[in-house]
Amino acid sequence: MVIPFKNLYKKMLLIRKFEELLLDLFSRGKLFGTTHTYVGQEAIAVSVMAHLKKSDIVFSNHRCHGHFLAKENDPEGLLAEIMGRNKGVCGGRGGSQHLHKNNFYSNGIQGGIVANSLGMAFSEKYKKTENIVVVFIGDGTWGEGILYESLNLASLWSVPLLVIVENNKYAQSTPIEFNLSGSIIKRVQSFDIEVDEVESNDIAVLYPIFNKAIDFVRIKQKPFVQIVNTYRLNAHSKGDDDRSKNEIKKWWKKEPLQYLESKISKEDIKEAELSVEERLNEIEKRVNDMEFGSID
Repeated sequence: MVIPFKNLYKKMLLIRKFEELLLDLFSRGKLFGTTHTYVGQEAIAVSVMAHLKKSDIVFSNHRCHGHFLAKENDPEGLLAEIMGRNKGVCGGRGGSQHLHKNNFYSNGIQGGIVANSLGMAFSEKYKKTENIVVVFIGDGTWGEGILYESLNLASLWSVPLLVIVENNKYAQSTPIEFNLSGSIIKRVQSFDIEVDEVESNDIAVLYPIFNKAIDFVRIKQKPFVQIVNTYRLNAHSKGDDDRSKNEIKKWWKKEPLQYLESKISKEDIKEAELSVEERLNEIEKRVNDMEFGSID
């Protein structure tokens, strides 16, 4: 399999720099509410979206920016939405967590999106579209009962649903060992659903894994769960972070961009950095000049 490392690096860098821009805007008092950045998990979203069709459907959660950017490539619409501008993807009303564009949906309520994705997957199978539905959840979502009800029906109905578990080892500030007994993989297996587990932030590892998982769901028209053990490098939201500094430092040594930087040239890296920086600077200026969305 030929992996387009240069193109994937640019997509991952856009997510990283967009999230860094948001944190900077917060520090300058330019944003309201909160935000949950995707720094450290970029390789997952980019790997997944690279193998989807435009007509496939994606459901995301509170940590949705990376998923949205990897699928829709619309940082201007996303920034405008988060800043409450009228040209945001939802007119400035959805904010950071509640997005909709084309076949992308996100919501901050844990577990609820799994039931939504189940229903959509059943609909796509009923209509014989050959589309699949992808839903992103985290380790904390395994504390929600609706997730187990949805997995039960997904197995019984044999729907084309890919559940991606981004296990970043913390549910907000609670370590996984304090809130989850047993293992995630055994819970999935109890529903007779095919499942795979990997720990990696390297897109060279993740890219073929998601290609295989997506092909399985599309061809077999059956659910599949892909667990990716990863780590978020920033706080849960803006500042609520009491994790060990040594632990965070250890995972920075395994952050996604560095793996790709060893696979492309310094010229390609510089070109991507300049392109992304210029794009985001122009977008920030345009969004600042937009009108705020109306609540009428």
